[in-house]
Amino acid sequence: MRTELRNKIVEICDQKMEKKGEDVGLSFYAFFKNKNDQPEILMEAAQWWIQKHQLNHFEKAHKIKSMVKSGL
Repeated sequence: MRTELRNKIVEICDQKMEKKGEDVGLSFYAFFKNKNDQPEILMEAAQWWIQKHQLNHFEKAHKIKSMVKSGL
């Protein structure tokens, strides 16, 4: 996964946890606006989330952040 996307995921996870607590869940759509203006990056996130790691639609932000920071 490209560095730009990894950084964005960590940033969004931090924001969500700060606002809603450590136990907040999110989907990969949380990293994008409600527009399809970055289809390649959206598909990269979807592939990482669904195909590579077979994650549920909603996962805990702290889990996703940890996975991204550890290089998974």
